[in-house]
Amino acid sequence: MGDASNEASILAVVKENVVDILEDVDEATITMEISLKDLGANSLDRAEIVTGSMEDLGLSFPMRELAKISNIGELVTFLHSKAHG
Repeated sequence: MGDASNEASILAVVKENVVDILEDVDEATITMEISLKDLGANSLDRAEIVTGSMEDLGLSFPMRELAKISNIGELVTFLHSKAHG
């Protein structure tokens, strides 16, 4: 299980899942400002990345809550809020 205590550790979990799913992506290109779509993730890839990150962090919530998330930073902030909500 990942560490959900701060945004940096959540970002590390998200990066790990991105690299696992999107094998062509270099971890160094994953920034808070970039979107999963910009990294080349299709809708299935995005769902797998988010689901994997949720599982790693021990979180559970409806995927529809992520509808307005537009980049990695927003995803990290959202996951952090869920971990501490």
